[in-house]
Amino acid sequence: MEEKLRLGGMALRNGVLVHGPTSFGVAIRRSDGTIATATGAVPRLSGQLLPPVVRGPVRLAESLALLPLVRRALPEARFSFERRSVIVAVAAASLGSSLLRRSPLPASVREASVAFASLAPALASLRGGEITSYHGAEHVSIGTYEQEVTADKEHERCGSHLVGPLVVTSAITGAIAGRAPARLRGVVAGAGAIGAVGVSVEMLGWMTRNPANPVARALSRPGFELQRRLSTSEPTPAQLEVADAALAACLRAESTRR
Repeated sequence: MEEKLRLGGMALRNGVLVHGPTSFGVAIRRSDGTIATATGAVPRLSGQLLPPVVRGPVRLAESLALLPLVRRALPEARFSFERRSVIVAVAAASLGSSLLRRSPLPASVREASVAFASLAPALASLRGGEITSYHGAEHVSIGTYEQEVTADKEHERCGSHLVGPLVVTSAITGAIAGRAPARLRGVVAGAGAIGAVGVSVEMLGWMTRNPANPVARALSRPGFELQRRLSTSEPTPAQLEVADAALAACLRAESTRR
């Protein structure tokens, strides 16, 4: 049986990005109806042997470093966050988080609320135009490759599944920061935010490996509902064609680097 690569992806406003351990493939639908594809190497900011908790922030940094490489490989690619509504959502989330942190709410409730508020930009980036359909196409294409049967538009490794773990870890780290001396509170809060991301990524890995566990199901429920109700929609055959082109480009590039 063919060994399956562990793949990730991102929906674009006009296409799909798929990335593997060493390579990425991106495909877009041009205004004339044709499909354009490109490939490249995935940036690695460190070796593979990273300690737990550190892996999450490093992988996030690698994802951000990938974006300019995608744009360089295919300048016509349009990212989901390149819209005015996302900029407005970022400003609103920043203001809301600032007001929440000054509120008299208990520290754990306050930080959990801040974690929810911080989702606004991500949700805004996944709404409007064809982005939700391309998000669904990304999941269907990658899931079908992994399962060898037609997959659903919701995927168990989607970043939305970090919502549950992030709310829990942010509440805990916020409560710890609230008990720190005033002069150290900012430093503790910043370190706690980074730690919350790292722990949440480790929790997501555990959730993926133990999908039947009641705790894993509870933690994944918010992310699943976000996918089902807001961030994904059923793709059209034309959108699936673009997602499959991105997947094929990624797999071809991976085969040349292995």
